[in-house]
Amino acid sequence: MQNKKQFQNLLFHTISRAATAALAMAIVFALTVVLTQAAQAQTFKVIYAFTGGADGAWPYAGLTMDRVGNLYGTTQNGGKVGCGSGSGCGTVFKLSHKGSGWVFTPLYTFQAGSDGAVPTARVIFGPDGNLYGTTSVGGAGYGTVFKLQPSPVACKTALCPWTETVLYRFTGGSDGGSPQNGDLLFDQSGIIYGTTQLGGSYGLGVVFSLTPSKGAWTESVLYDFTGGNDGQHPFSGVISDNFGNLYGTASYGGSGGGGTVYELLRSGSGWQEKTLYSFPTQESGYAYGPVGGLIFDRSGNLYGTTVTNSFGEGPSGTVYELTPSNGNWTITHVAGLIEQRDGEGPVASLVMDAAGNLYGAYTPSALYEPGAVFKVPSDWYPIYLGGFSADNGDMPYGSVILDASGNIYGTASVGGLGQGYEGFGTVWEITP
Repeated sequence: MQNKKQFQNLLFHTISRAATAALAMAIVFALTVVLTQAAQAQTFKVIYAFTGGADGAWPYAGLTMDRVGNLYGTTQNGGKVGCGSGSGCGTVFKLSHKGSGWVFTPLYTFQAGSDGAVPTARVIFGPDGNLYGTTSVGGAGYGTVFKLQPSPVACKTALCPWTETVLYRFTGGSDGGSPQNGDLLFDQSGIIYGTTQLGGSYGLGVVFSLTPSKGAWTESVLYDFTGGNDGQHPFSGVISDNFGNLYGTASYGGSGGGGTVYELLRSGSGWQEKTLYSFPTQESGYAYGPVGGLIFDRSGNLYGTTVTNSFGEGPSGTVYELTPSNGNWTITHVAGLIEQRDGEGPVASLVMDAAGNLYGAYTPSALYEPGAVFKVPSDWYPIYLGGFSADNGDMPYGSVILDASGNIYGTASVGGLGQGYEGFGTVWEITP
């Protein structure tokens, strides 16, 4: 079980100390909802299993898909032998369609120097077609924002690494430190937005921007979390509305103590924070903290998830909807996920299909309990879609993605190759 323990220590060293929280809402809420089997059969398939070597180990983040269906992702360890603790500093990879199968290509291996190490977020495509992402450590010690671009000339070999450019190195001071699982966000002018879970004026995390100018990037802190009603430690990134306002979650704090949903509104040359919702805490409650990020629907409603450490009480995590009305936001729907002892709910953002169904991955913390991919339809009763086991891959922490045919793709952070929890993770596909 060494790999699994190392993985949890690396990724949940702060989450594991969080207090439990109760969702005290005046709405109908099913405390003992168990994920039901999908009416339509699903096929679960591992399309790549990591070996822990040069290909990487423990893919914590989800995947990104390009226009032709190729998949891109990160592993938080593996790669360079002897890097850091000996398990490697992480990789960026690509999976390409070839016939009915997939071809794995490593794009970059982190060296634990100024280039950064341990990427725990997805890579995304920027407006220039290059890949952008973050590392949680390395650089100046507290992580980096980086760009990867392919070779300007055609590759003559199967292995053709991309070139990394570090856009910014966090110091852990007033500029922020340790970006976690949140995606970066580009606006129409090419400015990048993101969050760090540490650093800032209060040491509780920041929302930052990176502005390009003449080949260089300038970092600005848009907001410092104070640990008051605004919350603290944002693990996820931010999203934007049509007016350029930013929305996100803070995993802890707020007036209720269980985390917040917040908005940053443009105000003159600066930004003003508004807390849209505070999750309450309860010593023996059934849910705590919005660790995952947010998504919008076409009507402007917000959707997100909470995690839990239920101690046998209630569901292990929730999916919720926040609806605006007269300047206020109200939670109008909540779906409780599968009930497990010591379970942890989703820690990544959801994805919505064209019909408005929500999809995500659920991760239990109890040993030998399988994770699940779930679907939340309009009736708000979750449907089980997964097929995880320790041998095929388990502990799916990242976001899932959908292709045009309705296939679902994601990562499992451990397992695979028939090695149980000692495996190094997988990339999987679920087909209708």
